[in-house]
Amino acid sequence: MARPMGPRKIGQYSNEFKVKAVRLTFMEGTQIQEVANALDIHPFMLSRWRKEYREGKYMADRRIKKVVDEAAVSATARLKALETENAKLRVENDLLKKAIRFSSEKRQKSSNS
Repeated sequence: MARPMGPRKIGQYSNEFKVKAVRLTFMEGTQIQEVANALDIHPFMLSRWRKEYREGKYMADRRIKKVVDEAAVSATARLKALETENAKLRVENDLLKKAIRFSSEKRQKSSNS
C-alpha cells in the first residue's frame, strides 16, 4: 500500500485535552471508536491515554471533572427520560394500530353478510 503524499499529521495534545477525551470514553453508552472519530484521533492513541490515565500520568483539574460530570449526568438523565417516553409512545402506537386493524376487520365482516 502506498504512503499518502503530503505532510504527516502529528498533533501535540495538552493534558487537559487528554483527560477530557478519556472522561468521554468513561461515560455510559460510549465507545472508544466513537469518541476517537469525533475528536479526529486514532482509537489506539485514545486507548493508550486511558491506560496512562489509569496509571496516574495525567492529572485532571477538579473544576474540569465537576463540569464534565454535571453535564454527563444531566445528559444521561435526559436521555433516559426520552428513552422511557419513546418506549411508552411505541406501546401506545402499537395498541392504536391493533385497534384500527380490529375495527376495520369487524366492518369488513359485517358488510359482507
